[in-house]
Amino acid sequence: MELNPGEKSAKEATKTNRSEPLHAMSIDVEDYFHVAALSGVIRPDQWPLLPSRVEQNTERLLELFAAHDVKATFFVLGWVAERHPRLIQKLADHGHEIASHGYSHQLIYNQSPEVFREETARSKSILEELIQRPVLGYRAASYSITKDSIWALDILSELGFTWDSSIFPIRHDRYGIPDSPSAPYTIKTGNGRPIREFPLTTAKILGLSVPAAGGGYFRQFPYPLFKYLFYRASEGGLKPQMFYLHPWEIDPEQPRYNNASWFSRFRHYTNLDRCYGRLERLLTDFRFGTVTESYNAYESDKTILQANEMIRLA
Repeated sequence: MELNPGEKSAKEATKTNRSEPLHAMSIDVEDYFHVAALSGVIRPDQWPLLPSRVEQNTERLLELFAAHDVKATFFVLGWVAERHPRLIQKLADHGHEIASHGYSHQLIYNQSPEVFREETARSKSILEELIQRPVLGYRAASYSITKDSIWALDILSELGFTWDSSIFPIRHDRYGIPDSPSAPYTIKTGNGRPIREFPLTTAKILGLSVPAAGGGYFRQFPYPLFKYLFYRASEGGLKPQMFYLHPWEIDPEQPRYNNASWFSRFRHYTNLDRCYGRLERLLTDFRFGTVTESYNAYESDKTILQANEMIRLA
């Protein structure tokens, strides 16, 4: 139904209400076979032989964001960028922010500093060659910057990254620095360089940090509960928060690996058929922009921590 000019203006005014916080919309651009939950049944040497679905799924997200006038940050895996260069260029051409998701989607604390440096530099170079501009942001595979890999921040700053979004202030079997700040802050790395951190969203419930950042939590929680947690994390709509999703999470037709463990299948496949519709609702219920825009819109004083302090918070 076509809106008359008065109705259209009201809708646009609601969409651009500056009293609403500008949350960060982030997409980790990887394929279904890259995920840690399926790493026990899919080896990296099998990846080139599997049917890729990352391009078509990312294109759907691109169309959805265009319909809602949202610019997002796409954390791109170097492995994907090498094989789908036109997709990455299209994302940049449409005004979205391009950041690095590393190269091979391996957990950092399982890598040596030398391997991590080589892969991260390689991925950064691939992306910068494609979009012809600096890539300044980074997100680790499975949020794997923990107390055991805090050294990765030194390498990121040395390679020219100025901000990161890899630290989840929760307890989890694969990631997390539980007592780290829940609001954006700055880390002074061991080499003396600062790196800005935009942590993943958590809400305080009865003194506990409940994850409310997106991904599996977005799919597994009922939407009204997730909306409540995300709003609560923003302290009643006052402070920008981080949301993330993967292209494969809106793809219920992807291949199924029934030989994975029950828990891995639960993590990966739950509510894939509902995720796209929920994302549409989220884009209506909250206001989103890129990570950089959201960080810059955060007006509160930002904490500065030393890297060694991060270890003590774990």
